[in-house]
Amino acid sequence: MTRKIYNCENGCAVESTLQMISGRWKSVILYHLMFDGSLRYNELQKLILGITRRMVSLQLKDLEKDGLIYRKVVQEKPLQVVYGMTDYGYSLKEIIELLYRWGEDFNHKNAGLLEEECLTCN
Repeated sequence: MTRKIYNCENGCAVESTLQMISGRWKSVILYHLMFDGSLRYNELQKLILGITRRMVSLQLKDLEKDGLIYRKVVQEKPLQVVYGMTDYGYSLKEIIELLYRWGEDFNHKNAGLLEEECLTCN
């Protein structure tokens, strides 16, 4: 995906940020890598129920290309690939924490009012 710099008017910087973390899974992947530490591919997929192997792979490639995460091949048998946060990725920590807290508040305020879906609860 081609990245752009949005600097035309107030608010455009938000677009610049969102293009890096938007989509259903990127911010969830960042959350787990920030707060659960470095993870292997399979560990990450198990934490995010409902995500396909292909989508995990695509999202990890995008995040790595954008410099938010790193991919490290561990020379053990069997060969392991570990993903973790870069310093640049950690610069999003406050944003990811705020998204988490806002979502918790939203879920609490709307409990019983909206259809609920919890992939990890079933």
